[in-house]
Amino acid sequence: MNNKTAANEYGWNLYSSYTQLPEVFFARVKPEPVRSPKLVVFNTALAKEMGLNADALRGETDAAVFAGNALPEGADPIAQSYAGHQFGHFTMLGDGRALLLGEQMTPDGRRLDVQLKRSGKTPSSRRDDGRAHLAPMLREYLISEAMHALGIPTTRSLAVAATGEAVYRQKAETGAVLTRVASSHIRVGTFQFAAQWGDAAKLKALADYTIARHMPDAAGAANPYGALLKEVIRRQAALVAQWQCAGFIHGVMNTDNVTISGETIDYGPCAFMDAYDPATVFSSIDREGRYAYGNQPRIAGWNLARFAETLLPLLHEDESKATAIAQEAVNAFPVIYRDKWLEGMRRKLGLAGAQPDDEVLISDLLEMMNAVRADYTNTFRALTLGTDEETEAASHAAFASWRARWQARWRTQGTSAAALHKRMRAANPSVIPRNHRVEEALSAATDGDYSPFYSLMNALADPYAYTKEQEALAEKPPSAQGYQTFCGT
Repeated sequence: MNNKTAANEYGWNLYSSYTQLPEVFFARVKPEPVRSPKLVVFNTALAKEMGLNADALRGETDAAVFAGNALPEGADPIAQSYAGHQFGHFTMLGDGRALLLGEQMTPDGRRLDVQLKRSGKTPSSRRDDGRAHLAPMLREYLISEAMHALGIPTTRSLAVAATGEAVYRQKAETGAVLTRVASSHIRVGTFQFAAQWGDAAKLKALADYTIARHMPDAAGAANPYGALLKEVIRRQAALVAQWQCAGFIHGVMNTDNVTISGETIDYGPCAFMDAYDPATVFSSIDREGRYAYGNQPRIAGWNLARFAETLLPLLHEDESKATAIAQEAVNAFPVIYRDKWLEGMRRKLGLAGAQPDDEVLISDLLEMMNAVRADYTNTFRALTLGTDEETEAASHAAFASWRARWQARWRTQGTSAAALHKRMRAANPSVIPRNHRVEEALSAATDGDYSPFYSLMNALADPYAYTKEQEALAEKPPSAQGYQTFCGT
């Protein structure tokens, strides 16, 4: 069935601009067909945003598309080339488990990559089989859509299709393919690949393409490539600040997982923090804590410095001047990040404007939470609901004093308590993808019962609603000790 084309009655409007780049940046590869594709999860809302006929995309033909057995009209599947620093070590990588089908042109004028994840082997697969089992594909679908609902820039998930074939890891598992949607899959690692294995012309071609696609205003700047660097830094600073405010731990912040568009990508070993602790690590492969929650801003800055290095030949013909331009841009990252983080944390506490003692007020609360291992999300949930005496943070000896300082601060705004709590509800989710709830949903789904998965998805679709349904899902786990996440490879 491979090589057949799905009829355009389904709304596919694919174009492949990435293939206009030099061929060193990609390899044309077709998905490997599977035995018995079955569509198990489909994102109707996203499909409609993309201009797809969501009602039609549910039959046997469409399961074949989402599993890689058939290609939608206009698809030109490629595996992208990129490199990256993985846990600080530079290596050649590339799409070893994914294929970019093309870019869907949406009714509102956006261009969105449509990618099949785990659709078979590619030239970059090495010893990997290019496949995945069902649970990690469902996990990415669930958490990426939860991130979108939280308002955090992210790749999104359109569908998960079971393959009808077993994938062998520790044991035989049900195989699956995820359809991922993104503004693009251009990464810091893509530029690292160009700088290491391309020439100046190829690097310039990639940079020009990126500017045209993501930062068209930069084309008119005095130094377009300097403007590109500054904008990528700004977007990443804002993104990581949102991660920190939500208690999200990415788990594998390698440079190949840093998008130029500023979207969260790769939901392998990610998780949300329960008890507040900057040293929190869930990833089974992060044995030294390189990507711990508290390290994420620093690592983001390190990753962006690697991006700046790739652009040096484009920033200025004089190497010393190019280095100075890059250094100035990278030095701005911690300042931008701090401002974005403070903005986010002020919103979480309902604070308007900026006052000199705000950062101390925020830091003092976090220190108390760390000391008593208070639940991160539920502390802010309790403050939002006015039930802060019920949170573990209240057990700290200094909490009453802190609460008085916080109340004095927001009263200077001339804000009523009701208005304050309404403001805070827009910044503090009632529910997040709690790790134990995610595991329960995935376990049931892999056994054929999708009802817990859909119930959790429905609750996460509007995390700021504060519904009765969300109350039970907001409960922290009996114990989070020993919980680990995995890459799903």
